[in-house]
Amino acid sequence: MTDQRTLGSDRAPQTAAPSISPEVAAEVAHEQAHLDRVMAELAKANDRADLVATDGLSRGRTDRTGDVRDEEMSGLFERDALVFNAARRQASLANQYEGLVFGRLDLDHGSDMSLDDREVRYIGRLGVRDDEYEPLVIDWRAPAASPFYRATPVEPHGVIRRRVLRSRGDVVLGVEDDLMVPEAPEDLTIVGDGALLAALTRSRGGQMRDIVATIQKHQDEAIRADARGVTEITGGPGTGKTVVALHRAAYLLYANRRRYEAGGILVIGPSAAYTAYIERVLPSLGEDSVTLRSVGDLVDVVTATRLDSPEVAAIKGSLRIRRVLQRLAQSAVPGAPTEFREFVGGHAIRLDESVLKRVRKDVLRSARRNEAVAAARAALAEAAWVAISREGDRGEFLDAFDSSMAVDDFMAQWWPQVDPREALLWLTDTDWAYRLTKGVLDLDETAALAQSYRDALEVGTWSVADVALIDDLSGRVGLVVDVVEEERSFYEIEELGGVEELTVTGQRLVSREVSAHVTPTQARERLLDGRIGRGGEYAHILVDEAQDLSPMQWRMIGRRGRHASWTVVGDRAQASWSDLDEAGAARSEAFGKQVRRSFHMTTNYRNAREIFDYARDVIVAQVPDADIPAAVRETGVHPVEASFDEVGPAVESAVSALLESVEGAIAVITPRRHEDRVAHLDGVGDGRVRVLDPLSTKGLEWDATVVVDPDAITEESPGGVRVLYVVLTRAAHRMTVLRPA
Repeated sequence: MTDQRTLGSDRAPQTAAPSISPEVAAEVAHEQAHLDRVMAELAKANDRADLVATDGLSRGRTDRTGDVRDEEMSGLFERDALVFNAARRQASLANQYEGLVFGRLDLDHGSDMSLDDREVRYIGRLGVRDDEYEPLVIDWRAPAASPFYRATPVEPHGVIRRRVLRSRGDVVLGVEDDLMVPEAPEDLTIVGDGALLAALTRSRGGQMRDIVATIQKHQDEAIRADARGVTEITGGPGTGKTVVALHRAAYLLYANRRRYEAGGILVIGPSAAYTAYIERVLPSLGEDSVTLRSVGDLVDVVTATRLDSPEVAAIKGSLRIRRVLQRLAQSAVPGAPTEFREFVGGHAIRLDESVLKRVRKDVLRSARRNEAVAAARAALAEAAWVAISREGDRGEFLDAFDSSMAVDDFMAQWWPQVDPREALLWLTDTDWAYRLTKGVLDLDETAALAQSYRDALEVGTWSVADVALIDDLSGRVGLVVDVVEEERSFYEIEELGGVEELTVTGQRLVSREVSAHVTPTQARERLLDGRIGRGGEYAHILVDEAQDLSPMQWRMIGRRGRHASWTVVGDRAQASWSDLDEAGAARSEAFGKQVRRSFHMTTNYRNAREIFDYARDVIVAQVPDADIPAAVRETGVHPVEASFDEVGPAVESAVSALLESVEGAIAVITPRRHEDRVAHLDGVGDGRVRVLDPLSTKGLEWDATVVVDPDAITEESPGGVRVLYVVLTRAAHRMTVLRPA
């Protein structure tokens, strides 16, 4: 067995940097001089931001104590605004130092391409002007920068040469040119093999890079599409859908900052690993006001990464679960009293179970449970008034009923505030679950659902599929209402039995002894930690890996985008949700009647052709209509297939070989049945190796992958071979596939 401590310790020898010609060196030096000038202006802008911050801090100061006059409040507001904007500007400038200037356009505005008719435009991550307000760098999102992305030899848009600058910090490392005319003018030097192919050969790291320097025409059209309605970006693996969508978010903020910064842009991805992978893309493009969430993180106090079995996930994700949730929202609380028997206002009152059910049904017909406590108490009082045959003065009776501590105690047990997470945990009782799911789920499905919540109680975490159910239930029962403690006299407290501490639970003043012992289990505390608030709405929602969302997840997202525009990214052939028609209907409901436009990406920029051909053969055999892009890059290295008797040593050997052959990141992708035997490889090779389950690879890419037991991946995954297709298209340069002997 290979010693895991030595994996990656013997790196492949580094080749010497190739020498460059004097012509290329002169071009690099010329671009370095321009970058130096830009950096000098950037430093001056940073100094100006420092002065603004200092000036802001000096405003609004006062030596007075006590009340602050209106003009002083105005000064404080002005100070805060100045400091905030200065800090924001400084943060923006700091984010741009890396690769600030990445492009140059040489444009011809005449007919003979003479020097007098030419214009040079530098393109970068933000606009920079000199002291005379002349542009040194044009923001990549500005209309003047669009020829950098849209120019082709067929439609050059006036561009003679498009140049990409490769830099690190404030040093230009090299340039790559694309010629847009049949023949270059004699005074223009053309360098390199083309910017796109140069970018494609770069190693992957732990986070996604932006493609702002190498955006292609068809990608740029999607990025700059009309902000209104729904923009769908489709295409097979490796076509750049995700990064195009993220650049679109940055473009929307640039083009209509007031709307999208005030209303917010929400980016939703399939997993926490995905959001960590993309989190630096938008800040690198000058935007840091976008909210990133995984589908397991859309309810503020709930963070879920655990996955249910495919069978249980299918139950929780289907729209039929809504009937179960509706019954949960309107059912009696487990253990609640089934009759009311109290002495109120001089009358003995008895209301049986049928009366209590009728009162609950009538109240919930027009109000949500947590918001209807007063209405339920009033309805209960009316039922009690009828039960005593309306004897005596009605007003006096209702006053006595309202002030009765016995009624307080009953209401707290019969109509408590219900956290939607607690309601889901009622389903841990199989008998209770059978009653609530009758006619919706069969017996086996109900048993599996109940067991899933017993599992949640055991491990103390919700599943990703649970989050949509919690969100749905929250809308049905309403937010938990904080109740202000009602003052009681000393004599009323004495009637409670001399308790050591008084607390308010729901509508009831209850007693409990002060104890150092925690009565709920730690797992239950984790499941119910925090208070669910009102879900926010956004001006724009970007959904990646949309083909994986269940109908219930689409409904959850739709509640956050009732008035939003949308960018939706997906590929049906990579779906892990089985019923795409039901999901499609829920998605259409979320979009409403908004206009839709679609952009189809057809070129696979990620995978070497040898790798993608392997993946293509797998998916087409099972999904003949899969959207197959064209891979544009060849390495001459085909995927390696091997068999194993023991999975651990086989994976170690494969990882060791890949650490020798690639410089970037490597993923070991394993089904659950093998993860214990390969988990120790996570982090080896100076952190270059990651061990992941198949679904966690959605939206991610690596230089190389080790795919463990593809048949088991297909068997365990909710999307079957579609998920295996995802796994087989994560590698850019090398892939090893291991199968049991």
